[in-house]
Amino acid sequence: MAGRLFLSAAVVLMMLAPVFGADISGTWTASFDTQVGVQNYTYTFRVEGTKLTGTAKSENGTVQISEGTVTGDDVAFVENLDFQGMPLRIVYKGKVSGDQIKFTRTILDMITEELVAKRGK
Repeated sequence: MAGRLFLSAAVVLMMLAPVFGADISGTWTASFDTQVGVQNYTYTFRVEGTKLTGTAKSENGTVQISEGTVTGDDVAFVENLDFQGMPLRIVYKGKVSGDQIKFTRTILDMITEELVAKRGK
């Protein structure tokens, strides 16, 4: 009876695993070309269930990320950046693969850029 209960619990946990996000908590870095030159970022993520919080730090300052989610290997969040007095909404969507996250970010719903963030050591 105990063996069957353990097996049932293990199956339920395996079925729920894709609902919860990959554990990307920690520091990630990225360097990528943009229309305004090379951007160097440090992302600090915290994951609780499917909720993602943290910061995005670049030469333009450090901002709190918002609207962050992690579901399975999918990651999404928003960086609300002030660039030379102009508010920029940058939407990130990414896929986790080991120690990398391949992101596509969309700026002002017009400009799309791709980048790869790597887990800090």
